[in-house]
Amino acid sequence: MRLSRADFRCACKSFLRITFASQDITAYGGLELIRRYLGRIKLSDRVQSVFRYGLGGDYRAIDMILVIVGLILVGGRRLDHLNYLCDDPLVKRFCGLLRLPRERSVARWLRRFTHKSLMGLAEINSQIVCEAVKKEKLGRLTLDIDGSVITTGVSVSWAFRGFNPHHRKDPSYYPVLAHLAQTGHILRVKNRPGNVHDSRGAVAFLRELIDDVRMRLGRSLPLEFRMDGAFFQREIIELLDRRGAEYAIKVPFFKWLGLLPVIRERQRWHPLKPGMGFFELPLHIAVWKKTLRVVVYRKPVHHATKKNYQLDLFDPDDGYFEYSAVSTNLTLNAGALWDFMAGRGAQEKTFAELKGEWALDAVPTRHYGANSAWQQICVLGHNLLRNFQLQTLATPKPRSRKRTSLFFLQSLKTLRFKLIHQPARLVKPQGYHVLRFSVAPHVQQLIETIDQKLKSAA
Repeated sequence: MRLSRADFRCACKSFLRITFASQDITAYGGLELIRRYLGRIKLSDRVQSVFRYGLGGDYRAIDMILVIVGLILVGGRRLDHLNYLCDDPLVKRFCGLLRLPRERSVARWLRRFTHKSLMGLAEINSQIVCEAVKKEKLGRLTLDIDGSVITTGVSVSWAFRGFNPHHRKDPSYYPVLAHLAQTGHILRVKNRPGNVHDSRGAVAFLRELIDDVRMRLGRSLPLEFRMDGAFFQREIIELLDRRGAEYAIKVPFFKWLGLLPVIRERQRWHPLKPGMGFFELPLHIAVWKKTLRVVVYRKPVHHATKKNYQLDLFDPDDGYFEYSAVSTNLTLNAGALWDFMAGRGAQEKTFAELKGEWALDAVPTRHYGANSAWQQICVLGHNLLRNFQLQTLATPKPRSRKRTSLFFLQSLKTLRFKLIHQPARLVKPQGYHVLRFSVAPHVQQLIETIDQKLKSAA
């Protein structure tokens, strides 16, 4: 039956009167489900065991960590956004506090972090990720190592001008991250000043990462690394060879490597894909006294002519083809190796979510240690939400030669819309605390599914 126009309209002839009252109403009802998961994994005990002596102040380490994670989960990006959450009953319940700390209290707590206490946060993060790897019984770990630019203010300590193509004159940080391709976790993050090369400190970073993973997961688990040309360093390759790790690293076209004349003189290219070709060679590097397996690829450029094409000094692209080279100790053939390296692009989506949703690019203070602690807590929150999804919402994804994520996982932005930002009221009928939702049927079904899976996992 067709409805009349009068059935669609509502008369609104006056302005509603605005009043204020204190009620137990929350705009973030979905936080309760995440709080239940954090209770299941005993996050509080983990943090207290690492920070048993505390960092000073009236609040414990777990209190402050939950305050920052809860702030970011609901959409806050700055410490002063805490002023808009201070009276939400469910945010207080999520943090286990009757009174939330204010901006200055959190900033002072972050400034107490030293190198030793930062390693404590890294320890908790490693525990969270490695337990998820054990539970999913992954046959191998594919790790993408890369850096990411975080623009800062001019008065932030240890922030310098460096590689920042979009804001060349702005000081920045340049943290290096280890991304686990199969699940999207961040295994490790290390903050650095913005004026360092991408490989600065990478040898120590990789050594600590490999030793930590093998200590927790065993030495028999295969490790494979994917890195860009900035990590094509003798010390890095020798470290991976000594540790028995597999790798695939982009080879930069430096003149001293001798690849440019080999590519120019090459007459026969083996077909790979439509328009693409490759050839393989053992590249002897006299300076390193090493011989590496290198596969060189070429693919047609998108434009049809050489008009307005400028040749790069370190790139043999000729206007018709784009060239790239990969050094590897993997046993993959050229086609599989090309797909394997193409899988590195998945980490950019994770980095974008970290910056856009987890506030990794926010700089809360002028203190280097405080900003490094903020990055560690942002990564910890990201990994906790990944584990929450693996236990409740994730579904298997078809395998791919690119070796990207094995599961369909949702971003924090999507989870805010579907789950976290759902209105609810805290009531107490018959003396029992109850969280009463008023949501659409799809949201109700989602909440019931997650609640059931959390109960069955316990």
